[in-house]
Amino acid sequence: MQETAGTTLVDAAELQELMKRKFMKAGLKEAHAEETARHLTYADACGIHSHGTVRVAYYAERIAKGGVNLDPNIVFKPTSDSTGVVDCDNGMGQYVCNVALDYAIDMAKKSGSAIVGVARTGHSGMLSYYVKRAAEEGLAAIAMCQSDPMVVPFGGSETYFGTNPFAFSAPTNGEKPLVFDMATTVQAWGKVLDARSKNRSIPDTWAVDAEGNPTTNPHDVRALLPIAGPKGYGLMMMIDVLSGSLLGLPFGKHVSSMYHDLTEKRNLGQMYILMDPAKFTDPEAFKKRVSQMIDELHSMPPAKGYDQVYLPGERSQIRYAKAMKNGIEVATDIYEYLKSDVVHLDEYDGKGAFA
Repeated sequence: MQETAGTTLVDAAELQELMKRKFMKAGLKEAHAEETARHLTYADACGIHSHGTVRVAYYAERIAKGGVNLDPNIVFKPTSDSTGVVDCDNGMGQYVCNVALDYAIDMAKKSGSAIVGVARTGHSGMLSYYVKRAAEEGLAAIAMCQSDPMVVPFGGSETYFGTNPFAFSAPTNGEKPLVFDMATTVQAWGKVLDARSKNRSIPDTWAVDAEGNPTTNPHDVRALLPIAGPKGYGLMMMIDVLSGSLLGLPFGKHVSSMYHDLTEKRNLGQMYILMDPAKFTDPEAFKKRVSQMIDELHSMPPAKGYDQVYLPGERSQIRYAKAMKNGIEVATDIYEYLKSDVVHLDEYDGKGAFA
């Protein structure tokens, strides 16, 4: 453990164990707590602190107050050889969505493709976690999910859609798959939370305040902005339709709030689209082509001010490898909370979306 300027460097195994214990103390079963902690450790190791330890106090509070089903009855209902819906019964998002992915992977391997809706889940964390797993099974994958309204639509003055992220992966002929993950906002809400936890300002292109003006203060954020204006707006709309309306779930501004009532289940939706390359082309040739693309991009002369051309999402994977070896940077106050006997801080329930 090493402390520097408000952050602490923590061994990955220790961090995962601390989070697991906290979730179990809040009420989760051991397997559910362990998977959730593994997922959050992955996020922090990738440098995506917005989806890591900064979420623990909120999750623990929701779990303790009944907003998570501690014993979900997860049911997969195939609707054809390559489609189906997993009812997650509002279990802990990271755990139930990982179970749902198992069904999708099995279906894709048997039929060549799988389009699997994930219904009635909680906040599920980083989508790259799931598509990376699929790629490691030799599958190309797309994942997307809806979230609560936090974004001003292009040309609008009120929030309607969520950050609605999506992720993509493909296997390569090397050890590391191609993995890409992004929100359809300029930045995910969790990035603002991370800036708050570290008392750092944010770029004025991320969000607006209560008057609709750009802000650099993460505490003043009252709406996020779509990436590339109308293009991001269109993408978040598409994702909301496919992971919400298509599954018979609440959509747009009707999606449940993360903080409004932590005793209520969230009923969120997610969608997996998995493809077996062998059903489209020679799988080894496919991996070779993807790897060739990566090599060609890496060998391209970088623009002025850049050291190399990286793949989208690649630097996160580089950070992951280093952090799992050398330790993960965590806000010191969060680390102290994780070590304490306090279950949660009772600071989120009843708050607005930008608590």
